[in-house]
Amino acid sequence: MKLKFLGATETVTGSKYLLEEEKTKILIDCGLFQGKKELRLRNWAKLPLDIGSLEAVVLTHAHIDHSGYLPLLVRLGFRGKIYCSRATYDLCSILLPDSGYLQEEDARRANKYGYTKHAKAEPLYSQKDARNALKYFHPMPFDEFFTIGNIFKIKFQRSGHILGSSFVSINNGHKTIVFSGDIGRPNNPIMVEPIHIESADYLVVESTYGDRLHDRGDPTERLGNIITSTASKGGTVIIPAFAVGRAQSVLYYIHLLKQQGKIPDIPVYMDSPMASAATSLLNKHNSEHRLSEKECRDACRTAIYTKTAEESKELDSAHAMPSVIISASGMATGGRILHHLKTYMGDDKNTILFTGFQAQGTRGDRIIRGEKEIKIHGQMWPVRARIENLTTMSAHADYEELLEWLSYFKQPPIKTFITHGEEEASVALKSKIEEKFGWDVSIPKYLQIEEL
Repeated sequence: MKLKFLGATETVTGSKYLLEEEKTKILIDCGLFQGKKELRLRNWAKLPLDIGSLEAVVLTHAHIDHSGYLPLLVRLGFRGKIYCSRATYDLCSILLPDSGYLQEEDARRANKYGYTKHAKAEPLYSQKDARNALKYFHPMPFDEFFTIGNIFKIKFQRSGHILGSSFVSINNGHKTIVFSGDIGRPNNPIMVEPIHIESADYLVVESTYGDRLHDRGDPTERLGNIITSTASKGGTVIIPAFAVGRAQSVLYYIHLLKQQGKIPDIPVYMDSPMASAATSLLNKHNSEHRLSEKECRDACRTAIYTKTAEESKELDSAHAMPSVIISASGMATGGRILHHLKTYMGDDKNTILFTGFQAQGTRGDRIIRGEKEIKIHGQMWPVRARIENLTTMSAHADYEELLEWLSYFKQPPIKTFITHGEEEASVALKSKIEEKFGWDVSIPKYLQIEEL
């Protein structure tokens, strides 16, 4: 087998891995690059592979940094199958058209308000492209092998990150390579814990939090304090949240706080049609999480769901305060959250609460780092609100949890490749794995090729 790294190298975005043997070529993940401009430009550059020779795509999960390039791949001529778990298909059916809509909306606004450097801004792809890509999806059950090209034998196993997230195990009859995708946490109160993998000849493992530990405290206590103290000043808590996974976790914790009487009974708005649709999938895929049907139902009822753009705009008027507004995207790279940030982050009585990883160069990253002005829709906006980052809610394993997951391997892989992490995180995890296990570990570069 030959493995080429087309993304998620020394960054947490753009996951793409080309695996080939003889004439069979498959792509594991097909994500968008986000964050720094030099990374985002890769989305527009010619994909460094022959799309016509690509037989299939295999997805670890639905998040856009793992699936978001698919509409463009299909538009450029891909006609093979896209394999994924059943919940991943359901989530991609929501996420990809929404991504196309955001691409179109960004281009429309850039043209309308004249902040594009091009004669005419064009979307990377459209909603129509995204819906067309969904025709090529081929959902599969967990824990059952299927074959691609009579060479690759493949299996999905639960990774506990979000609904449908999977470890991808691929065997060519001689060697096995495992792609971790994003690894969930063993004690997540909502998602079931990741399956333990006991063997692989080669391993591609994520390192999002390879240099950090999560706060082990109860997230409800700090979340409750933030909401209560903000509401006491008449302020609003704005929560940029990933529509799939994090938004549902936030709702569940707020439901518990309200149930226990630990926060004031202020309105909670879920201002993301995508997040609303994703929330409804909890009951459909109830074997993948720990919540009962009643807990799912009660958590869902905690929020007031805004569907139209007009309803969303109403939240930015004074009568919405004090309140909690949950909206996508989680890194503030696009979506309705940008309008709420423009309205609320200039007032010190409000709080902007981040609940997940912020890739370098994203608005979320810059806000957390303390920048006092942030560009949104071509204009600079002041940041005076209280800024909080609740890492306890992370759906990614930290380095101790990653090491614990790796400890279940009965023998070392021939080689372990560390990806999906900023450079510092990948280097730190490499050092920790070498020190604890003595494995052969490397951090691949962009476009690096490995003979397996």
